[in-house]
Amino acid sequence: MISTERIREMAGARLRPALVRDPVLRFGRIVRSNGEVLHASGIRAPIGARCLVDTGEKEARPAEVVGFQAGMLLIMPEQGMRGITRGARVHVQSDSPSPLMGEGLLDRVLDARGQPLDGRPAPELTHPWPLLGQSINPMARARITRVFDVGVSAINALATMGRGMRIGLFAGSGVGKTTLLGMMAQHAEAEVVVVGMIGERGREIREFIEDHLGTARARSVVVASAADDTALGRVHGAYRAAAIAEYWRAQGRHVLLVVDSLTRLAMALREIGLAVGEPPATKGYPPSVFGALAAYVERAGNGTDGQGSITAIYTVLVEGDDHVSDPVADTARSVLDGHIVLSRSLSEAALYPPIDVSASLSRPMSSLVSKAHQRFAARFRTLWARRQEKQDIIDLGAYAPGRDPILDEAIRRAALMERVVRQNAHEPVNLLQSLALLEAVFAEVTT
Repeated sequence: MISTERIREMAGARLRPALVRDPVLRFGRIVRSNGEVLHASGIRAPIGARCLVDTGEKEARPAEVVGFQAGMLLIMPEQGMRGITRGARVHVQSDSPSPLMGEGLLDRVLDARGQPLDGRPAPELTHPWPLLGQSINPMARARITRVFDVGVSAINALATMGRGMRIGLFAGSGVGKTTLLGMMAQHAEAEVVVVGMIGERGREIREFIEDHLGTARARSVVVASAADDTALGRVHGAYRAAAIAEYWRAQGRHVLLVVDSLTRLAMALREIGLAVGEPPATKGYPPSVFGALAAYVERAGNGTDGQGSITAIYTVLVEGDDHVSDPVADTARSVLDGHIVLSRSLSEAALYPPIDVSASLSRPMSSLVSKAHQRFAARFRTLWARRQEKQDIIDLGAYAPGRDPILDEAIRRAALMERVVRQNAHEPVNLLQSLALLEAVFAEVTT
């Protein structure tokens, strides 16, 4: 829990800049627009500062400083350009937004700006936390030493996750990643679940909460930024989800952070980067996008001594199931601790969850499980990969037993192997049960 002294320190840190800031509220003017960016003159503010644009309505329009040009601020409204006129007044509200946190967040659905979407009153929150998070000395972070049980047999047995790990869920459209995310959110051993739904269809947001989150909803916080939100709104939605997870980690809780998807966050960052004049690089993504993704992923993980952990699952959408040339997928692999790959062919064969065992990997697994578990998992991968490679020949009846001992063994053990990877979405399989299924594959008496 955060001590009283720590709360006072945080409050003092917020008040200190206000004491040295110019007490006079200074206004600038909107002088021009360019795409989704407004040019404001007459005021000064750092990049990332929050501004308010007066549109003549009851409430001013929030915006963020995203750059400078020719002595003017480049600002981007959170809710789009509509209704903002040339000459509208603008002033700086804060240099670094710090949304409020608290127990009232649990069992709530919020938008990217912290407003409730569930039809209930705004939650009562008291503790500020920086939207961009607080950096942690990497030498002070706790190491990954404990298994994180996600309740999915294929992952528990063959790509075992660790508490504080960051893993990517790579899939094309319509393969079943949302259902798998719901399984892990509902069955994982986490005290708090934070779900960031970034750029999702509005229909899917409600379906995920009502159909897939299930019993985990009481200990969950959902931050939803639908596909029709602005690029800045989608970015803020992802950042708010990470900030909420960081707050609970600081309280000593073990958090599961689910972000769907990292690709749509990258697309939103691309829109902002191109709007402020960054040159497009790989497939139209400005160079800053990949640095921002790495910084965002780094916010998860274990905290320092006395803090909790954030185990994060980020979905990555791959165009046309291309896992190689997609720059976002390539960057995600380089900054994450592992990856789970979903296979369209397995999905079409009605094997669920359609996890491609051969392509999936957990880097910390070797330090988390026993030597026997490692041997079983490695042997399983070998047999699974060989059978997948030769499946066409088997289906055609062109394979004669005895030519390939590894393939012969894979065919003989196929039914038991399928029991490890096949699972009902509503029935969790814990770590011990998953290991028992894996051991049963090789406990079969051969003839």
